[in-house]
Amino acid sequence: MTSDWFDRKKVQHSFSRAAERYDEAAKLQRMIDATLMESLEYIEDPGFYGQKPRVIVDAGSGTGASSKQIQAKYPDATVFSVDAAQGMLNYAQPPKPTLGERARKLFSKQPNQPIAINADVRNLPFADSSVDVIYSNLCLQWVEDLQGVLNGFRRVLKPGGMVLFSTFGPETLIELREAFAQADDETSHVSPFANIQQWGDALIATGFRNPVLDRDVITEGHDSLKDLMKYLKDIGATNALNDRRKTLTGRARFNKATEAYEQWRDASTGNIPVTWEVIYATAWAPNADQPIREQGVDLVRIPVNQIKIRKRSSE
Repeated sequence: MTSDWFDRKKVQHSFSRAAERYDEAAKLQRMIDATLMESLEYIEDPGFYGQKPRVIVDAGSGTGASSKQIQAKYPDATVFSVDAAQGMLNYAQPPKPTLGERARKLFSKQPNQPIAINADVRNLPFADSSVDVIYSNLCLQWVEDLQGVLNGFRRVLKPGGMVLFSTFGPETLIELREAFAQADDETSHVSPFANIQQWGDALIATGFRNPVLDRDVITEGHDSLKDLMKYLKDIGATNALNDRRKTLTGRARFNKATEAYEQWRDASTGNIPVTWEVIYATAWAPNADQPIREQGVDLVRIPVNQIKIRKRSSE
């Protein structure tokens, strides 16, 4: 996949700007997070890792909601909240303690708190084989190089460590994509998304063991295209493609897209539908000395049809 689809500064700016509104708006993201969180329990399965994790990285942590849940689940673990948007991390961090609170902390046992780190998930700042779990909820759709980011995850994971993530698939915002395509065929208004097959291929190519991928298709309703665009802004999901139109979408184009979207309006609810395709994945890191490729040739080949895929739909 191409390496220059996204304007990284635009992505970081959009999410930093959305930090204060994100938690209130991101009901869908929290629902997806809850589903992904259920898979975290597999880390203690005797057939896999078989122990409680000591170091967990929440990659693309946003406002830190997932990190706090993980910390509560594993109070003795060190949890790192990693995000490239400093505004999100600023919002996630608790206020600085007062002098009295710092004094009391010296004489009492305080629970661990997630540690915020401003970093790109494509280049995690951790030592090789130092992390038990990498958890990532709805971040990797902003990454073009699937194998590159997974190789980075593999590098920092301990042998047998677990990666679990959710991301959006290509049916996401398909109505919005088509409506704007009818209004403006010169540039894309919706990001491209890798499909479940591509993620399965990438996990295998980078040497991860026992990958399991699930797929959900969720349909939400919004009052209007204007309402949908406000929602996307509130969760930081604005158009950050490098080839996007650098000026504001004109009224004529927006009105044309609004008219095009009307073909999908649901007469029974009065809403326009918004489709979200969600991909979930879990996999296990191989031994540290297991090679991935040598001179462009896969040393370990696993047929794609051996990837376990469970397809689910809300419809």
